[in-house]
Amino acid sequence: MPNRRRVLFVTDLAYRAQGRHYCQEDIFLSSWLRRDFDIALCHPLDATALMDSFDVVVVRNSGPVLHYQREYEAFRERATARGIRVYNPLSGRGDMAGKQYLLDLTAAGYPVIPTIDHPGDLSGLPEADEYAVKPKAGADSIGLTFISRNQLNDVAYGDVLVQPRIEFRYEVSFYYIDDSFQYALHAPDPERRWDLKPYEPSEADLEFSRRFIDWNTLDHGIQRVDACRTQEGGLLLIELEDLNPYLSLDLVPDRIRSSFITSMTASLQRFLDARPRT
Repeated sequence: MPNRRRVLFVTDLAYRAQGRHYCQEDIFLSSWLRRDFDIALCHPLDATALMDSFDVVVVRNSGPVLHYQREYEAFRERATARGIRVYNPLSGRGDMAGKQYLLDLTAAGYPVIPTIDHPGDLSGLPEADEYAVKPKAGADSIGLTFISRNQLNDVAYGDVLVQPRIEFRYEVSFYYIDDSFQYALHAPDPERRWDLKPYEPSEADLEFSRRFIDWNTLDHGIQRVDACRTQEGGLLLIELEDLNPYLSLDLVPDRIRSSFITSMTASLQRFLDARPRT
């Protein structure tokens, strides 16, 4: 068919993530996108070698880049140098660029779990029974540890972040395509992060999540805003996932799943039309 764009769909079908079905989600999503695009699936380690032959590279459930950091940086450098269109665009300021955004948002006064990376900022952390220490380049709770307050001075600051361990009611995730809200899911049990249920957000919830979408300034792409509901009733940002957010599409009603696919297809078309490859 004429005018069908070629999509290199980057996924790690063999990656095993606790509570998430990476393989099934990407098989489902790519099969539906195939109605409008010519699609080839590839492992993230093969993307750099293959991407020149495609109109756009769509990065989906490719796993934590921590496992292949050097190859990921090479992919970014080559894509930027050659004008390869990558979806999500590589200009994301959230997890795509590491965890620095948690420090930036804390300093700017956004509703985020307070985050520091320097012992001189310890006074800015609220009192808590425990504190989370996580690598700046971490993902999927890799390297996450919990310590008491009297251990904070022993932390090897520099490549780690420190946050208070928040006692929250539940976690909730808001899913966006471009700047358009799609659906929300929440984990009623704080001990079971990926046991998700449909969630009907309030206007205040959407205002909260949209603040971070606006801050990130991505014109195109899929983003997931992860937050926790505090005991006092407010929301605090946990993570702004703009690289390869898992979508939990198997947990949403058919009409929402269909709407999401339609929205993603339209977003990809707009992205390709807006950024002709040079």
